[in-house]
Amino acid sequence: MLAVKGLNQFYGGSHTLWDINLDVPRGSRMCLMGRNGMGKTTMLKCIMGLLPSATGSAMFDGLDLLQCPAEERARAGIGYVPQGREIFPQMTVEENLCIGLGVRKKGVRRIPDLVYELFPVLKSMLKRRGGDLSGGQQQQLAIGRALVLEPKMLILDEPTEGIQPNVVREIGDIILKLNQTTGLTVLLVEQKLPFARRVASDFCILANGRHVALGTIAELTDEVVHAHLSV
Repeated sequence: MLAVKGLNQFYGGSHTLWDINLDVPRGSRMCLMGRNGMGKTTMLKCIMGLLPSATGSAMFDGLDLLQCPAEERARAGIGYVPQGREIFPQMTVEENLCIGLGVRKKGVRRIPDLVYELFPVLKSMLKRRGGDLSGGQQQQLAIGRALVLEPKMLILDEPTEGIQPNVVREIGDIILKLNQTTGLTVLLVEQKLPFARRVASDFCILANGRHVALGTIAELTDEVVHAHLSV
């Protein structure tokens, strides 16, 4: 579904991504891993058009994302949950969710029932400001906002960061449910090994802006973790 080839990115005089290649098959759950500062978030931002890419391609269902404006990438069917959630704190839960309706390619301009089925707490808090929600509730809101698009692929950048354990498990359950019942393809950045091993089907590890290990999640052995992820 997503094929990244020869992706290079520069930040000022620094070469931050080096000839990255990554295939995310349709229906898979790919986890992008690596120590802090290794290029994971940069890669997601390049895919989403939030940072410029120097060279390479990112083909999504036949469309080269790197040649498209950022808003077209959402319309192509990619839901994006950024690191830190980035909800609008002064807007209500309902207003935050409705943001995604404006970029839907087609269909009814209403929040899909699935969002409330997955996150019933959001339905009970529609008129509350986003900034008044707990960290876990804000993360649910950020995921719900991305799902309003009814995407083909969901990209999540550190979805468990700063979240209480019970909500972490709930988010994992929802990712698995969406993947298994709707075929939603998932690309996520995650630091927590137990969560990655439970939720992901495949992994890719970045080190200093290069991909250094790739395989099924069963191949994420202790030796691989020690070599590339231990601090």
